[in-house]
Amino acid sequence: MNTLSYKTVSANKKTVNKEWVVVDAQGEILGRLSSKIAMIIRGKHKPTFTPNVDCGDNVIVINADKVKLTGNKLGDKVYVRYTGYPGGQRFVSPKELLAKHPQRIIEKAVRGMLPKNRLGRALFGNLHVYAGSEHPHAAQNPKAIKL
Repeated sequence: MNTLSYKTVSANKKTVNKEWVVVDAQGEILGRLSSKIAMIIRGKHKPTFTPNVDCGDNVIVINADKVKLTGNKLGDKVYVRYTGYPGGQRFVSPKELLAKHPQRIIEKAVRGMLPKNRLGRALFGNLHVYAGSEHPHAAQNPKAIKL
């Protein structure tokens, strides 16, 4: 008698069904938006999720310049980077980053929520962020989702 009525399915690169989705960031809170985007990119919303395979969807984020930060984070939060030279530590606030490169705020937030390994670096390539409402991925027929 077979007591096991189901089988665990492990996805691989050939069996994964990847889709394209569009997310509108207008009026959304940065952290909540980023965690949902990271979950979609990772593929955790699918029943065939496999931890060691890129089984997530490609995400296009539009209106990145209209994302919101709660509290005093716009002026108090600090992004730190290092140039590699002595005394080369550089600081930038989200307000300055939104003025110059608005798409980088969402990229930094989502990248921090992905795994810190080869798979995470590959998954980050599935994220496409644009400051305006236009994107060049119309040929992929992305479906719009509301988070």
